[in-house]
Amino acid sequence: MIKLRSKRFSRSSSKLNNGGNSIKGGAEKACGGIRTEIKWELRPGGMLVQKRDNGGSSEGEGMITIRVSTVSKWHDISIEATSTFGELKMILSLVTSLEPREQRVLFKGKEREDDEYLHMVGVRDKDKVLLLEDPATKERKLYGLAGTKPIETPCRTISV
Repeated sequence: MIKLRSKRFSRSSSKLNNGGNSIKGGAEKACGGIRTEIKWELRPGGMLVQKRDNGGSSEGEGMITIRVSTVSKWHDISIEATSTFGELKMILSLVTSLEPREQRVLFKGKEREDDEYLHMVGVRDKDKVLLLEDPATKERKLYGLAGTKPIETPCRTISV
């Protein structure tokens, strides 16, 4: 019978206490001999995570620029990273002439729902999003069934 011993690749507790810079219940961490406090943030999905340090630039924090491509044009949209695709559609309705319900937004080859968050599906700064017109809406416009009334052509009566 062979007895296997597991190897640990962590430091012993005596090596962690260099000069008194130990971790206190996860609230502080040692960083080059300086005590720094760990900051936490609550994500929209309900997950508690350690807050990222953006290199000290607080200007425009959380804002990303997305390149939205249509069939013939593209638009650069600045939006918060924690926004939803529904909020992106509202901004796109101002730029394009399409209402949000007429828009289909695709990211990484998949159509995204209005309640999905940009950062949760992986949209980052300078990413490309594809905007298409809903085919059913396009067909309704083509056949004149867009509203409740069909589109009427104006005509003039001639009296003799």
